[in-house]
Amino acid sequence: MRSLAAGVLLVLALAARAEPPPSLPDAFWRRDVSQAPLDPQSAEIIAWLGAQGGFGLGHLQIDFSIEVLTADDSTPFVPFQPTDDWYETECDADPVPLPFGGALEGESGYACESDGDCHLIVWHAPTRRLFEMWRANEVGSTLYGGCLAIWDLAGRYGPFGRGEDCTSADAAGFPIAPLLFDADEVAAGTIAHAIRFILPNARIRHDTYVSPASHATDAASGGGSAPPYGVRLRLRADYPLDTLPNDGARTVARALQRYGMLLADGGNVALTARSDRFTAAKWDGLLGPRDLASIGVGSFEVVDGGERVQWRGDCVRAPEASGASFVALAMLGVRCSRRTRAS
Repeated sequence: MRSLAAGVLLVLALAARAEPPPSLPDAFWRRDVSQAPLDPQSAEIIAWLGAQGGFGLGHLQIDFSIEVLTADDSTPFVPFQPTDDWYETECDADPVPLPFGGALEGESGYACESDGDCHLIVWHAPTRRLFEMWRANEVGSTLYGGCLAIWDLAGRYGPFGRGEDCTSADAAGFPIAPLLFDADEVAAGTIAHAIRFILPNARIRHDTYVSPASHATDAASGGGSAPPYGVRLRLRADYPLDTLPNDGARTVARALQRYGMLLADGGNVALTARSDRFTAAKWDGLLGPRDLASIGVGSFEVVDGGERVQWRGDCVRAPEASGASFVALAMLGVRCSRRTRAS
């Protein structure tokens, strides 16, 4: 009986294995910002954020709950029923590849039983497309879904991703999977990309974002000294890495010094890592949720974010960019209704 159970678990793991999606060398999350200039508001933003209590929960904590699944030619594509969390024009409506044995963020399967964000993230290797859905939920044989963003990783995107003022499965309009770090990366000692981070809505600037973000929210209620969506925080170069409790924490900290972290969504647990359900390395003994808690917000600085963009709810979807060369994306004059998305 034990060998049969082990065999079933192996089949499930292979079916939904966590092969990472490719990361384009010129993507914004691969940009080395260790020598990038500071934002003119850097000191102001860091001081304000510190006065509000710093990160959510009062310290730099890590969430290990998001799954990234891999689909192949045998994976069925499943149509979904849009919910009120799906927005016309901004969100895609294509069927979604659903690997056997996979799971949503924080769940054991495709049912959203916790009523959380329940992100569904699937890398479809044959078409080089990344499917990311917010608030997915399978009930019986029906898949329900909030905003679906399909990213073509064989192409290129302009400075505002899928389009100016457009959301994705994350409030800032970013892809999620490329900004997650996983146990395999940490075990290897190298994270070669920026990291997704979140803040409570009251500590995010109201209706404001900076590129490479493409979206902000009414739910964010911070004033002019608050960090806007898309802001990149960089751990100071003089931070004493030897004071951190283990090599895993130092690996993450080095990535924060070189690539920084990008404000992507609203919530309480600051950093987001991938679940180790389908990875070779495991988090146990490698990195714990509070192993970076000694790094306060005052140890960060703000990388120059450029122009602040006022979000008006007028989503301007850019055409999909395909092929190996970058093409300047002409903006399509498509409008969408203004709405509030609370995270």
